[in-house]
Amino acid sequence: MSVTLHDDVERILLDEQSIHSRLAEMGEAIARDYAEDPPLIVGVLKGAVMVVGDLTRRIDLPIDMDWMAVSSYGSGTKSSGVVRILKDLGADITDRHVLIVEDIIDSGLTLKWLLTNLRSRGPKSVEVATLLRKPDAARVEIDVKYVGFDIPNEFVVGYGLDYAEKYRNLPYVGVLKRSVYED
Repeated sequence: MSVTLHDDVERILLDEQSIHSRLAEMGEAIARDYAEDPPLIVGVLKGAVMVVGDLTRRIDLPIDMDWMAVSSYGSGTKSSGVVRILKDLGADITDRHVLIVEDIIDSGLTLKWLLTNLRSRGPKSVEVATLLRKPDAARVEIDVKYVGFDIPNEFVVGYGLDYAEKYRNLPYVGVLKRSVYED
């Protein structure tokens, strides 16, 4: 018998239908809020790829997209908040509304750095949309305009979220078995 990625998942936290329904609601809210002046959607690589793809298809506005990749140093499952840019925006955000789209907000340290960085570039506004937020893991307070789901402080994978670059392609968000990431 072959081993699949699903074998490493303890339980499904959010199924595919729940995720798609919530992203549709978020997309409608974004379309309403930015009807007069559509935002530049900034996806944070790699985890937000699935979220950006599915969310933007539900925003009925002419929007532009760009991507950033940032790396925060720390141990395997924790962020230190020390950040470096691996891929910067190609677009000029001066006088534009910017909507950062994240897969998950844990400590908030990396996102806080990213918000400060982008706000220093002269945009009209910078807001955040995230599929998942872990309130119990927050180390800094971040104002998030659009939240898909608040979840418990557990190690989750799927729907773009990874562990060691695996599990991103799972169609749901699941809790990873501790035996996979703890020795």
